[in-house]
Amino acid sequence: MAKRPSKQNETSAKAMRIVDIRATAHAVPIDKKGRQKGSFEFVFCEVESDQGIVGISATGNFLVHAVVSALRQHLLPLVKGMDVYELEAVHQRVWWQLNPRAMTGVISSAISCLDIALWDIQGKACQRSVASLLGGARNRVPAYVTFGFDRYSEDELVELARKEVRQGFKALKLVVARRPGGWREDAARVRAVRDAIGEEIDLIIDANYMFDPVNAKLLCRAIEDCNLLWFEEPLHQNDARAMADLRQATRTPIAAGQMEGHRWRLRELVEAQAVDVLQPNVCYCGGFTEARKAAHLAQIYNLPIANGGGWPAFNVHLLAGMMNGWFAEWHLGQADHVFTGFPSPQDGSIVIPDRAGLGLSVDRDVLRSTQISAQ
Repeated sequence: MAKRPSKQNETSAKAMRIVDIRATAHAVPIDKKGRQKGSFEFVFCEVESDQGIVGISATGNFLVHAVVSALRQHLLPLVKGMDVYELEAVHQRVWWQLNPRAMTGVISSAISCLDIALWDIQGKACQRSVASLLGGARNRVPAYVTFGFDRYSEDELVELARKEVRQGFKALKLVVARRPGGWREDAARVRAVRDAIGEEIDLIIDANYMFDPVNAKLLCRAIEDCNLLWFEEPLHQNDARAMADLRQATRTPIAAGQMEGHRWRLRELVEAQAVDVLQPNVCYCGGFTEARKAAHLAQIYNLPIANGGGWPAFNVHLLAGMMNGWFAEWHLGQADHVFTGFPSPQDGSIVIPDRAGLGLSVDRDVLRSTQISAQ
């Protein structure tokens, strides 16, 4: 005779309903080394279930007030009462009611917030990390630090690169395509950093969409002997056709995908053979549910996935969960300090928190002090 499930198991098997979505916009000041002031804007989101479990999430740095409005005024009425565990049903309803033509941007960021928070709720409910729910391929993820911003001089870059290596990082990333000297100045800066850190440290460059194909090729040709780990987002609009051409013209691996809003844009990069490394970011592409599909697509093509666009507190769970997960980005100057309980990289890697869900707590004082209202 089959054993009757315990009362606890009966309770855990019940549907858990979405009852509320709360979202606010925030801005964290960034001092750009005395040259100018700036800020990083982001959306903080909480999703509450009828069992009292609350999941958290975030996205940013684009059109934050529109994302807040989308979550409060459009997604909440649509998904209220739906089962937290039925993620495909949630996505299906949002797609067909709010995004039948697969647009990206505000709607992608909003559903990313909703989805991440639902995974956090599920993990808290069953006392497992999101990384474990996604597959639990590993419990630590290698990390690279994005340190080399265009505002720094070449000497400052070298000094900072050496500092990050002393901190234990074994991979570093610097920004290109923004200096007045063009690709020639970029080449000199890359070479100076490579000479400073040696050949044993991985080096990455990121153009943030800013190059045209000709200038990207000229830079690749000038620094090919620097043995870069990858060249991230080299071309305007992530033009898959042009990136495929660039990839054929250089030995430097090409990476892209961090700001793409859904699986079809990511598929285009893969099928065009435009990338060596696919970079779905759960805070922009539709959350863990959509990013997992991109990771499986990459597996079919024998490609690794890596984190670009920051938010390591969330993306490490994807990279640890999936068998083809690779590097997480540790982005200096972003808003991750809002979340407590997230371990800093040690000896070049991030250990997944041994806590339920995302393993994160929230610094409410920081949230209050950084909240901004629409003008």
